[in-house]
Amino acid sequence: MKVILLADVKGSGKKDDIIEVSDGYAKNFLIKKKLAVEATSTEVNAVNNKKKAEAFHKAEEKKYWKEVAAKIKNHEVVCAVKCGENGKIFGSITSKEIAEKLAEDGFDVDKKKILLKDTIKNQGVYTVEIKFLPDVTSSVKVKVINA
Repeated sequence: MKVILLADVKGSGKKDDIIEVSDGYAKNFLIKKKLAVEATSTEVNAVNNKKKAEAFHKAEEKKYWKEVAAKIKNHEVVCAVKCGENGKIFGSITSKEIAEKLAEDGFDVDKKKILLKDTIKNQGVYTVEIKFLPDVTSSVKVKVINA
C-alpha cells in the first residue's frame, strides 16, 4: 500500500515522502496513529505541489541572499572605540557591533551570520566573513580606529 507520511517515521521516511509499506503496517500503525494517509491521486498532487512551492521559495531566498552578498562584498565598516597604548582597545569588537554598523549602512544582517575567527582587540583593518546560507558567503572589512 502506498502512503504519504505526515511526520518523520524512524526507519520509514521523512515527512511528505511517498512510500510503499505493507497493508497491515499502514492500516494498523501509520494511519491509526495519524502518521500517514493513503496515497490517493489528489493527495499525491497536493504533496507534489507543496514540494514545488518549497523549492521555488528556497530558490527565491537564495537569489535574494546572493544579491545582498554581492552588494555587501568588501563593504567597509568603521568602528571608533577607545584605545590604550600600542593600539590595544578596551574590550573587543563583537559580531553584534558589526551587525549594528551594517544596519546603519542599510544592510540587515543577523549577528549570528557574522563569523569572527578571532576576537578583534587591536586597531587595524580586519576581513570578516558573513555566511548568509551554507553556500552563499561574503566578506566585509572592519576598520577599527581610535575614538
